[in-house]
Amino acid sequence: MASFTVLIVDDFEPFRRLVCSILKARAEFRVIDQVSDGLQAVQKAEGHQPDLILLDIGLPILNGMMVARRVRKLAPASKILFLTQGSSPDVVQEGLALGALGYVYKPLAHSDLLPAIEAVLRGSQFVSTNVAEEQVGG
Repeated sequence: MASFTVLIVDDFEPFRRLVCSILKARAEFRVIDQVSDGLQAVQKAEGHQPDLILLDIGLPILNGMMVARRVRKLAPASKILFLTQGSSPDVVQEGLALGALGYVYKPLAHSDLLPAIEAVLRGSQFVSTNVAEEQVGG
């Protein structure tokens, strides 16, 4: 079975714990680090070259969009999955335009996170249902 390394980037520690508990349900996912600000995220991504980065947008020091922009250069093989509170179609589009393959709306993390990770690791795009409907509908 393949093993995938994951870097979790979120400034809210209880949410990082929740994500870790969801990932522990699957043996193939190995959390290699957790960080709470954008600058640490860039440094850890460059140092660890993780398979997957779960990235919040609202971060101290560097926001998630800035992190994604830098990570594309420093860890080009790392796949980015935004896991964030915002669901504005413009923000979703910007995130995907920066090279992220997925966008999960935090309130749907329990149901969407694992399917999103599977899709992103396959190279497919995943956007949470309510966000996708918002983009299509308005």
